[in-house]
Amino acid sequence: MPATNPRLQALLGHEFFAPHQWKRRIALWSGAVLVALAAIVFAEASNWAYRLFLRILAHGVWIPLLLTPAVFGLLSWVTAGRFSATRGSGIPQVIATLHIENERFRGRMLALPIAAGKMLLTLIALAAGASIGREGPTVHVGAGLFYTFARRFGFSDPKAASRFILAGGAAGIAAAFNTPLAGVVFAIEELAGTFEHRFSGLLLTAVIVGGVVSLGVMGNYAYFGTVAVNLPLGGAWVAVLLCGIGCGLLGGLFARLILLSRRGPLAKIGALRARWPVAFATGCGLVLAVLGVLFHGSVYGTGYDQARAIVQQAAVTPGESFGLAKLAANVVSYWAGIPGGIFSPALAVGAGLGQNIAHLLPGVPVAAVVLLGMSAYLAGVTGAPLTSAVIAMELTANQSMIIPVMAACLLARAAASLLSPTPVYKDFAERLVQEFERQQAAASPTPPTHVGPSSAFDERAAPSEPVQKP
Repeated sequence: MPATNPRLQALLGHEFFAPHQWKRRIALWSGAVLVALAAIVFAEASNWAYRLFLRILAHGVWIPLLLTPAVFGLLSWVTAGRFSATRGSGIPQVIATLHIENERFRGRMLALPIAAGKMLLTLIALAAGASIGREGPTVHVGAGLFYTFARRFGFSDPKAASRFILAGGAAGIAAAFNTPLAGVVFAIEELAGTFEHRFSGLLLTAVIVGGVVSLGVMGNYAYFGTVAVNLPLGGAWVAVLLCGIGCGLLGGLFARLILLSRRGPLAKIGALRARWPVAFATGCGLVLAVLGVLFHGSVYGTGYDQARAIVQQAAVTPGESFGLAKLAANVVSYWAGIPGGIFSPALAVGAGLGQNIAHLLPGVPVAAVVLLGMSAYLAGVTGAPLTSAVIAMELTANQSMIIPVMAACLLARAAASLLSPTPVYKDFAERLVQEFERQQAAASPTPPTHVGPSSAFDERAAPSEPVQKP
């Protein structure tokens, strides 16, 4: 028999053909397909849930005064026990699992029942008019699905699981907005806080596979439609300054309000919520319903329709007071502690604020100022200027505004830090880490090594590095 070709042997022996590598690829591709499909179903179901609320609202503007408080109270009660991980946007839970390599903790935050509960409870909240978004929950669901796939395929090593969680979060945000580049940037800037070469292939593959599925099912579309506008050099750039500082400060204020600091008046609000969570959530629902009556129903839901109308300069817009009214609605919805995110509502607030600022700048394209307001406010809220800029560009299929948008986002991040020094997601994630440490210390005679915010959430720290060793 002829001797085996040594070159062929060397090729087949390459790591690319190794069984464990293909096992990982199959797990990754399967997870990306499932996340994309889940995001599409979640998006359609969210639209249906909100349309259901609008049909209810059509029977009487007073109905939310009864419906919304009752549903908020119910959701608070349901999420008080084993479903507590479904509360809020879900992004802090994902960040915390990247920093804590504890299997039980990750299972509690990312288990399939949590992912399913997150979707279902968010839909119920939207059907009651809650001012929340689905993008943060989609990140949570994506990370949970990828983590489950990693374990089912035998990738139980904590560092390998971290890479799957990160890729799942990236695929989630990319599928939620149909913005593949934003998915990668979001994972690096917000979830991981760093760029690691060993993560790059996983991230890109997950986003590409998920993007292909989304493209095949939904088609190629921009979330807010195409916005063909630019900001000429010169006096028009005053809009960058006004939007960056003004929207950034309001974004920082929003972050400060929902964080409910441990001292001062906000701490008292947090204490009330901790003592009577169901009654507090019911009260938040009532306040939201009152805002809905006062502002003709414009503050309910994700704010997607209102933001799109403002960006596209449609004939019917939600009104001059929409930005601040939506901001207040977002605050009380988040205070309630119910499942739901802040991405879409934040974009809606930014669009409303941008519309207000545009009135101060006659001669400057209104759509350009609105785009600056959206991206700047989002950067102020999340503390992620690069992600905010990329999302704004991909949502409107506009590349000509990239420089002024990035400048506004950087200004907004600096302005927001005056009111909320720690980005909101990282602050919430840090609290989850500290709670886990307290539980570990109470359960063990030898307290775990404490890692404070300066190291556990240092933007230079790799997500695969454990926050602690329980």
